[in-house]
Amino acid sequence: MGPLDGIVVADFTRVLAGPYATMLLGDMGATVIKVERPEVGDDTRHWGPPYDAAGRATYFESVNRNKTSVAIDMTNPAGLAEAHELIKRADIVIHNFPPSNSEKFGLNYESVKNLKSDVIYCSITGFGSGVGAAMPGYDLLVQAMGGLMSVTGPAPGEPTKVGVALVDVITGMHATIGLLAALNHRNVTGEGQQIEVNLLSSLLSAMVNQASSFVSGDVVPGILGNAHPSISPYEVYQTSDRPIVVAVGNDGQFAKLCQELGIPEVSSNPKFVTNPDRVANRVELNELLVKQFLGNGADHWWKLLSSAGVPCGPINSISEAFALAESLELNPIITINQEGEARKQVANPITFSQTPVRYAVAPPSLDEE
Repeated sequence: MGPLDGIVVADFTRVLAGPYATMLLGDMGATVIKVERPEVGDDTRHWGPPYDAAGRATYFESVNRNKTSVAIDMTNPAGLAEAHELIKRADIVIHNFPPSNSEKFGLNYESVKNLKSDVIYCSITGFGSGVGAAMPGYDLLVQAMGGLMSVTGPAPGEPTKVGVALVDVITGMHATIGLLAALNHRNVTGEGQQIEVNLLSSLLSAMVNQASSFVSGDVVPGILGNAHPSISPYEVYQTSDRPIVVAVGNDGQFAKLCQELGIPEVSSNPKFVTNPDRVANRVELNELLVKQFLGNGADHWWKLLSSAGVPCGPINSISEAFALAESLELNPIITINQEGEARKQVANPITFSQTPVRYAVAPPSLDEE
């Protein structure tokens, strides 16, 4: 039994943020019923390449395990009635419809609450349910409009998106946190409630120190490439064969770095003694470090510096990252054996000692109950 065993989720979400949240709930034991459009289904069923060996879009596969699928046409009365019957037996109702569509389909909070008085209701939008309700909520748009691209890129004037739909993932995690908190509240009081999350607010919260530099320090951060605005040395360095990342977080680690690089005197130089000193003199410091790093390859420095307690590592491809996780016995890939087919999935990262996550069913075919 998972920690959410017995919880029923009526999942009206599509694409990424909502499906990621409901997959996490399913991993933890909830019964997740994914409502999709007839014939078409979730948009991501058609987002490819790449595809798996059976021709399924790997995008859809990434966020839809541990669910069943039911195709419902909510544009006609019979379909709408079917959707409402599902809501009546659900503990959680979650959707990412624009407010106008949620009203039309009877999926606004008041309508859903009339069907199930103690329901926990979650809506996911791009820019909130108020003035920004009609604005389309796509990850790339929010990365741009929410400021993430303004601090991401190789150099000033070259804003770049993150290489994964990170805002959707963060929003899905925020939705999951809210739903779990609301479940606990209902267990204590018997009351359901309404939860709203949006991509923009989730991103602003997740930009943590970069956002706080503006809010608390009245500083508008910009692009520093792979450097860090508040820590040094904390970036990418070229070696004789390939780049390596060094992430020095305190003065003791910096002294060890200089010792292993053969320049111990640098750590006592007044320009570099403390972290604020190093940040202020980053360019001069990097000239000294790069000269040393070019003397050997990345693997040499990784082994040498890691053994000395200096945080560092090579820039891996995704395949190399999975190989690293395997070597560390983190078991990053799981297999769901279903109908004679072995379906590989990325493992849920949460480990429970008493109620482990489950991998009951692979992502469903459309209308596969």
